[in-house]
Amino acid sequence: MHNPGIAMPTNQDQPTTAGAPLAAPAQRHCARPGALVVIRQLVRLTVIVQVAWWPFVHRSGAAETVPSSPVAADSPAQPAEHRELAACFQPPPEFAGQFGGYRSPLVFDDGSLVRTPQDWARRRGEVLRRWHELMGAWPPVIERPQVETLSEVSRQRVVQRRVRVEIAPGQRGEGWLLRPEGEGPFPAVLVVYYEPETSIGLGNQPLRDFGLQLARRGFVTLSIGTPGGDAWQPELGGAGCQPLSFHAYVAANCWHALANLPEVDRVRIGIVGHSYGGKWAMFAAALWDRFACVAVSDPGIVFDETRPNVNYWEPWYLGADPARPRRKPGVPTPDNPRTGAYRVMIETGRDLHELHALIAPRPFLVSGGAEDPPSRWVALNHAVAVNRLLGYTNRVAMTLRDGHTPTEESNARLYAFFERFLGR
Repeated sequence: MHNPGIAMPTNQDQPTTAGAPLAAPAQRHCARPGALVVIRQLVRLTVIVQVAWWPFVHRSGAAETVPSSPVAADSPAQPAEHRELAACFQPPPEFAGQFGGYRSPLVFDDGSLVRTPQDWARRRGEVLRRWHELMGAWPPVIERPQVETLSEVSRQRVVQRRVRVEIAPGQRGEGWLLRPEGEGPFPAVLVVYYEPETSIGLGNQPLRDFGLQLARRGFVTLSIGTPGGDAWQPELGGAGCQPLSFHAYVAANCWHALANLPEVDRVRIGIVGHSYGGKWAMFAAALWDRFACVAVSDPGIVFDETRPNVNYWEPWYLGADPARPRRKPGVPTPDNPRTGAYRVMIETGRDLHELHALIAPRPFLVSGGAEDPPSRWVALNHAVAVNRLLGYTNRVAMTLRDGHTPTEESNARLYAFFERFLGR
């Protein structure tokens, strides 16, 4: 039986029993989170400027080398909660500096090496083009998507609006737009999941209410669900790309929906998702570079056919293939082979560490659990290396918990991540 939380999309997400580091005490590698108090701190403007500057830096091919935080991780000026998060920017000793068998993103397709930030700007374009070629082209991004307010109430110190958003040409999706009390502009976070109610605490699954909790902490949040409402058969609106790429396209349109709001600071918009939503968020941040940072909760951040729940091979993710009958759900076998873009990716040695590299130098948090154990640092180290080339440290972090289901501690660190890099 597949775990519905990752392998088989449903409205339920049941638990499974699945860089240059920041200075921190050697024994603290976030192997198991301790008690963590919810952060309520204004992040210094210097941090905000660094994150906001990235889209312009990337487009110009330049890179600055300012540090990611104005005070050291162990400085008394940092609250205890940020010091706890700081320890998560370094891998456990057994994975430090390990790169495994992944092809380095710092090597061009012709075998030449990436040696400078200017080289990386060209290499990044090469990687991005190749992934779009494999997955299929997007329709034009909608720069001014329509957003219709259907209802509005006040709830738990936030204004809660039911909205209908233009997520693709000729396609609308309903979701929830939450904004904190007070004057903006506010940072914002797009929250993606099977359906939007869970993300604002109106579902029956606790600890997945990222939209509500972030709004209570000073963020505007837009929570949306699967295009068309059926994660097994997402509505692609006639687009010719793989479903997971289309999800990223929808997220890019929702970025514009948030950026166009007068109460939102458009250079401080992040994205987050759990499980299926984590896959969605990771692809969105990699393929749409205007997301200022991204946090993913236990999606399975690399291809892994030893884990049935890390199921990028499925036709609702990367395995869509109009030339073949729809494959049966489950791990690929000779009788149920790989299909679609996923098959080509495996045959040509592609893996998701290339998407991690596309996110650099924007901050990237993996809230790991059953599907993303500490060994995932072997893949993340490639993103750390890209960040180092660009002059950045402390951009890739990983927290760990025992199971797939988020915990109070893992969520507190996730919220701390957004507070640190987007501010309030």
